[in-house]
Amino acid sequence: MGNVHSKPPQIFLVAVVTSLKKAFLGIGATSAVINLLALTGSFFMLQVYDRVIPGRSVPTLIGLAVIAATLYAFQGILELVRSLILVRVGLSVDERFSESVYGSLVLFPSRMQTPGDGLQSVRDLDSVRGFMSGPGPTALFDMPWMPFYLGLCFLFHVWIGVTALAGALLLVVLTLLAELKSREPAKEAAKIAAERTALAEATRRNSEAVLAMGFSHLIGTRWTEINRRYLNNHLLATKVTGSLGTISKITRMMLQSAVLAVGAVLVIRQEASGGIMIASSILVSRSLAPVELAIGQWKGFAAARQSWSRLQQLVELMPATGREVSLPQPVSSLKVENLHLGAPGTKIAIVRGVSFELCAGDAVGVIGPSASGKSSLARGLVGLWQPLTGAVRIDGAALSQWEPTALGRHIGYLPQDVSLFSGSIAENISRFDPDAPSEKIIRAAKSAGIYEMIVQFPDGFDTKLGDYGSVLSGGQRQRIALARALYGDPFLVVLDEPNSNLDADGEAALSKAIVGVRDRGGIAIVIAHRPSALAAVDKVLVLGNGQIQAFGPKDEVLKKTTMATRILQAPTRLVIGGAAAE
Repeated sequence: MGNVHSKPPQIFLVAVVTSLKKAFLGIGATSAVINLLALTGSFFMLQVYDRVIPGRSVPTLIGLAVIAATLYAFQGILELVRSLILVRVGLSVDERFSESVYGSLVLFPSRMQTPGDGLQSVRDLDSVRGFMSGPGPTALFDMPWMPFYLGLCFLFHVWIGVTALAGALLLVVLTLLAELKSREPAKEAAKIAAERTALAEATRRNSEAVLAMGFSHLIGTRWTEINRRYLNNHLLATKVTGSLGTISKITRMMLQSAVLAVGAVLVIRQEASGGIMIASSILVSRSLAPVELAIGQWKGFAAARQSWSRLQQLVELMPATGREVSLPQPVSSLKVENLHLGAPGTKIAIVRGVSFELCAGDAVGVIGPSASGKSSLARGLVGLWQPLTGAVRIDGAALSQWEPTALGRHIGYLPQDVSLFSGSIAENISRFDPDAPSEKIIRAAKSAGIYEMIVQFPDGFDTKLGDYGSVLSGGQRQRIALARALYGDPFLVVLDEPNSNLDADGEAALSKAIVGVRDRGGIAIVIAHRPSALAAVDKVLVLGNGQIQAFGPKDEVLKKTTMATRILQAPTRLVIGGAAAE
C-alpha cells in the first residue's frame, strides 16, 4: 500500500500549518513594505501639485522622479519576490500532501466507499496549489492595509476620509456577498466534476464494449445530462463572482471620481490643495484594489478552502505507518481466527466466522458457488479488507501489526481483475522497484513459466505494455501478473481465479508455480472454479454463503463433499470476473 507518512495525522497537520505560518510571516512582512511603497504615486503627485508646479522647479521635479522611479523599482522587485514565495508555498503544500494523497488512492478503495472516480484528493491538491501560486493570496495580504490607507485619507481631510470609508464598506459588503453566494456552488461544482470525470474515465476504459454493442448513444445521453449540470453550475458560479466583480469594479471607479469631486469642492473652498485632491484619489484607488481583486478571485478561494478542508480530513483518515519494531520475515504459519469481512464502508458481513490454519509448504484451494465470499476472503487474507471481527495472523502477528510496505514484500496477490501499469514488463514484474536485481525478475518470470514468452518479444523484458497492458492478450496479462505475485519469493501467495484466461500450457505453468511456492516453504491459496487450478494443492476449503462448509486434505474433502465433487467435475468454464465461458 505504500508508505504514507510516519507522523500521526494531528502532528503532521500541525507541522504543515506551522511551516506555512513561517512562510506567511515572511509574505506578510514583504506585503507591509510593498504597501508602504505603494504610497509612492500618491505622494509624488502631492509634491508635484503642491511644490513643483507652484515653484516652477524642474530640478525638484527631476529629483522627485528619480526617487519615485527607485521606489517603484523596489516595489516591483518585492512584488516579484512575493509571487515567487507564494509559488514556493504552493509547491510546499503539494510536496507535503502529495504522499498522503497518493496513499489515499491506494488505501481508501479497500477501506471505504469512494464517491466519483476516487480522484477528488488529486483535484483538491491541484486546487490548493493553484490558488496559493496565483494572485488570490496577495489580495488577502493587502486587504488588512485598508484601514491604514483610509486613515491617511482622513489625515488629508475628514470628508475625503468619509467618502473613502463609505466606498470601502460597500466593497466589504460585496465581498461578504461573494462568500455567501459562492459557497454552495463551489461544493456542488466539486461533486459534479468528480461524477463527470468518473463517467469519462469509465467510457474510455470500456470503449470497446460500448462501441461493439452500440450503446454509446445511451451513455452519451447520460454524459449530456451530467455535463449540462456541470455547465449550469459553472455558469451560476461565474454569474455570482462575475456580477459582484463587475459591481465592485464600477464602484471603485465611481468612488475614485467621487473622491476627486469631493477634493475639487474642498479646493474651491480652499480647505485642501490640488495635490491633496489628486493624491487622495490615487490613494483610495490603491486601498480598494485588493477588495476588488479578492472578489474576482473569490470563486478560486472558496474552492481552495474546501479543498484544504478535505485534505485535512484525508490526512486524519490516513493511518500512521511508522513502527518502532520491524517484524521478522514470516516462515511458519498463516492463521485465520473467526474472521468476519464486509465490503469497505459497510458493516454487513460477506464472510462469517471463517477459521483455519496453514503451515509452511501448504497449498489450499478455495472453492464454492458464485457469491459465496471467495474473493472477499482473498482480499481479507492479504490485508485489503479490514476484519469486522476476528484476525488474520502470519507467524502469530496480526496483519495490522505489520508496516504496510514490509507486509507487501511477504505477500503475492493475483486479483481476479488483472490490471498492469504503463511501463516495461520488467517494471511490472518487479513491482516498479528501481533497484530490482535482474536475477529476481528472471526468477519470477521463470516461476510463472513466462520467461520464454517474454524473450520472444522484440524488446524482451523492456517491452512497453501501454496503458492497462493493452498490447497483451488476456492470458499474457494474467501470467505477467502471476510473475509479479511471485516476485521476491513471498511467503503468502493468494491467487484469485488465476487460470480464468489461461490455455493448457498456462495452466501447467500455474500448477508448477504453486508447487514451487510449496517447495520453498511458502503458503499458497488458490481461489478456483476450474478443477485444473487445484491440481497442485494439498488441501481444499469449501465456502458457501460466506461460511466454511468443509476444510481438510484435498482427497478427503472431495470424497465427502458433494459440492466440491460437482464443481470439480463441471465440464464448463464458469464466467467469473468478466472471463469468457467455455
